[in-house]
Amino acid sequence: MIVSLIALAPAAIHYGFHFLAPFGIARLVFGKPRWLAAAGLMILANAIDADHLLATPIFDPNRCSIGFHPLHSGLAAALFAAALLVPNWKTRALALGCLWHLATDGLDCVMQGTW
Repeated sequence: MIVSLIALAPAAIHYGFHFLAPFGIARLVFGKPRWLAAAGLMILANAIDADHLLATPIFDPNRCSIGFHPLHSGLAAALFAAALLVPNWKTRALALGCLWHLATDGLDCVMQGTW
């Protein structure tokens, strides 16, 4: 039982970071008036995983997304970082969500030993 729970830990961390952590980040970054909407936009940013549909196979448990998929590249990260400079909270929330997504996927690569 404990061994199976330990085996689930990386997936729990990965999906928790994708779908739960944005609420805390948005609360810290965007404050009370907009934090819930900002968290929703940050979670919506997980749509960058649509670029996985361009890969063959679509899912490979041993592949690190970072640097492999177009929206998981260094160029994409630079564009997301530049979008943080746009003076619009919605754009910033989406950009922050994309960068958080990349950080989470990078952590996943480290945890699975592919990076």
